[in-house]
Amino acid sequence: MKIAVAADKAGFDLKETVKKYLEDKGYDVLDLTETPADDFVDSSVAVAHAVLDGTAQRGVMFDEYGTGSAMASNKVHGMVTANVTEENTAHMTTQHNGAKAIAIGAGIVGPRLAEALVDSYLSVEYAGGRHQIRLDMLEKLY
Repeated sequence: MKIAVAADKAGFDLKETVKKYLEDKGYDVLDLTETPADDFVDSSVAVAHAVLDGTAQRGVMFDEYGTGSAMASNKVHGMVTANVTEENTAHMTTQHNGAKAIAIGAGIVGPRLAEALVDSYLSVEYAGGRHQIRLDMLEKLY
């Protein structure tokens, strides 16, 4: 599975840690910010487009708190990104909401928790079914 990652200045060090972690686990990592993006909007939108155009299957974005990246990427039509700070949410947002990416705040989450969040996020597939009804309703809002 190819995972797109990107970060602004505040999330860059944590992105580098998680990138190595993913590579060590055998994931194909597409780093969209070899140097920090100037702003979380740039890095999160880059991840959104990489996932939506099929360049990567999933995405992980990093900034100071995660909220900015989640909000910016969710403005891209068809994108579903969740800001996560604990493992259960990382797991459930994928299974129930079809999250295509997660946003992690380096000012809130340390390296070990970030690794656990990524593991939880990547360990599950979207369940579809009744959950798809919600996603279809959201798509109609645009």
